Amino acid sequence: EVLLKEVFENVFSQLSFQIELFKPIIKINFDNVSIININKAYIESILLNLLTNAIKYRSENRKLKITIQANQVDDQVELSFKDNGIGIDEAHIPRLFERFYRTDDARSREVGGTGLGLAICKHIIEAHGENIHLRSQLNVGTTVGFTLPQ
Repeated sequence: EVLLKEVFENVFSQLSFQIELFKPIIKINFDNVSIININKAYIESILLNLLTNAIKYRSENRKLKITIQANQVDDQVELSFKDNGIGIDEAHIPRLFERFYRTDDARSREVGGTGLGLAICKHIIEAHGENIHLRSQLNVGTTVGFTLPQ
């Protein structure tokens, strides 16, 4: 069992340089969820990947806003990460969770990374018998949602 508040504090600490540099508006709503049943390193890896992606793929034209929501639904916790970044073309969405898949080679070289982040997230979540999904719209933003055991 892991305390969500503690996990987020640790992830924000690891990203403190990027958070200080880009000063995103981060809204977190846990409401009735405080504990999830997953290894702490796994959930930190997921959160670190999703927050890093939101920062990397932010729009240069507007202030980055990230909304993180956690809700208790039966014996699961539903988590969602929504940003107002550059978004992803619909044609790429079916392949985003593949290892090493990158949407744009030129952009990939510019922002770095291996193309493994979302594949790792998917692997961890599915290893717990849960699901992950992604919705995105170009120039509007991206929402990644997933479930975890309570």
